[in-house]
Amino acid sequence: MFNLLKMDVRRLFKSRSFYIILGVTAVLLIMVTVMAYAVADPEMMDAMEAQGADITESDRMMSEYIHSMSQLDLMHETLGSGFLLVMTGIGMTLFAGGDFSSGFIKNIYSAKPRRRDYVLSKILLAGVYSGIITVLSVLLMLLSPVLIHMYPAPDSISQILRYVLWMWLPHWAFALMPLTLVLLTRSTTLGIILSLVAGSGLTVALMATLGRLLRWPPLEQYFLAAVVKGVYTPESGLAPIGIILVCAAAWAAIYGIGSLLTMEMRDI
Repeated sequence: MFNLLKMDVRRLFKSRSFYIILGVTAVLLIMVTVMAYAVADPEMMDAMEAQGADITESDRMMSEYIHSMSQLDLMHETLGSGFLLVMTGIGMTLFAGGDFSSGFIKNIYSAKPRRRDYVLSKILLAGVYSGIITVLSVLLMLLSPVLIHMYPAPDSISQILRYVLWMWLPHWAFALMPLTLVLLTRSTTLGIILSLVAGSGLTVALMATLGRLLRWPPLEQYFLAAVVKGVYTPESGLAPIGIILVCAAAWAAIYGIGSLLTMEMRDI
């Protein structure tokens, strides 16, 4: 299994899709930071109003809110929206799907490894993939405001490290969903679609609506998109890690077992 994992990690760093995902993530995060800076700068707001833009009182309040944000506030406003879930899910879909679209899976099994080892190596690789994209995104959100002379109130290093850990765990679990779909369909289409739908929070919204209609308990709070959104709030800070651990472990178990069963039942 660990030989397969080492091979996958080497292939990951040689994969074009991996760097495309990182590049798109970086560009979008920088764009969001620049837009936040433009809104938070009172002089910029005055200049926009002088140019004829319709600046309302709510726009001024939003500007003051962004201007008063701490590093974690600004960071989670972007990363906690589900954006990283989408990028992680799409990236893992493309990488896992490449084994089948390129026929590389047959080369892997020419060495006759057990199917269980293949799935376990991919589960660990999902942790590596989600860890890299989470850490780099956090670092970029810490660095990019400084580069444009935007200085949110600093948070402690321990808080930021805890935030990285608590964000990484549900993203790791989420990355196993497209793995299961790729092993089931041998295609990347469904994995990309569900990464967009589930990562953006649409499934949470649909479950919340269905729960209200059927008077169910709030099950949507245990979905990974909701867990990620609740990792940090400006009012209460970082969430207790218990719910994050339980939800991440539960979804990882569901997707992991699904991947193992799918791989055992389907032909290579």
